[in-house]
Amino acid sequence: MVPNICTCIFLLDLFLLNPILISHANSFEKSSPLSFLNNLIGIKKGHKAKGLSKLKKHLSNLGYMDNNKDFKNPKHEDNDLFDDNLELALKKYQIFFHLQVNGILDARTVENLLLPRCGVSDFVNLNKSQFKDHIPTISSHYAFFPNEPKWSKTILTYSFPPNTRSDVIQPMKDATHTWANVTRFKFKYIKDYDHADIKISFQVKDHGDGSPFDGPNGVLAHAFAPPDGRLHFDGDERWVNGVVPGEFDLQTIGLHELGHVLGLAHSSDGGAIMYPSIGSGFRKGLGKDDIVGIRALYHISK
Repeated sequence: MVPNICTCIFLLDLFLLNPILISHANSFEKSSPLSFLNNLIGIKKGHKAKGLSKLKKHLSNLGYMDNNKDFKNPKHEDNDLFDDNLELALKKYQIFFHLQVNGILDARTVENLLLPRCGVSDFVNLNKSQFKDHIPTISSHYAFFPNEPKWSKTILTYSFPPNTRSDVIQPMKDATHTWANVTRFKFKYIKDYDHADIKISFQVKDHGDGSPFDGPNGVLAHAFAPPDGRLHFDGDERWVNGVVPGEFDLQTIGLHELGHVLGLAHSSDGGAIMYPSIGSGFRKGLGKDDIVGIRALYHISK
């Protein structure tokens, strides 16, 4: 995939690491791409409402619904009926996020759905029978990608597209150091983007990897399991290095996405950096769940 370098540079110049610009950005849109859900609070199975097809697509992207053609209702993403499949998906979602499990689009569930988050699926290991037959049991525990992919080497290089602002490098360098401190990995920054193990870039909307971004305050970033190495930030977000109210800390989001690059999937432990939803205005580090998970994946003893 060839990164859109011009777009990347433009977005970095406008939106990244400039506290003066950010502090005067009162006109910046704070609504979520899923804000329409505020008008659907309280609906449940049997109801029909405009926007439910978008919700089904969103839940499919996050792993809560099966979008295979041979699923019970192959057109479940193309209609606005609150059907059995959507009810089951909401129950799975409510279990994962420790909400009241009722299969209803209640206020607390909508509030959680509106939180900015990572675009990687929460359920990466469910098979088709699990979608059809039952709600899987969720525990607050680390998770891996299917088949537990991992890096076969311990020295990993990382880079950014040419002409990316130099002040982007430090927060990601700090994030790599955090993972290095609890693993056997060593990370090395290089300027040769094409030959780096980890390729970090800023992208917008549909950028050619099958996982388009959705604009401000929705999906913040995503990354791919090893040994792919791609890590994408949404260039439509407001990025800073540090803690600024209403803005997203590049180091915190980068730390989460690097967890995916190393092989960790999402955790339902709210204290873990691998928890899917990542708020603005604060910095977060590794939790015990993250450290135990990465060491288990790479068979590292204490």
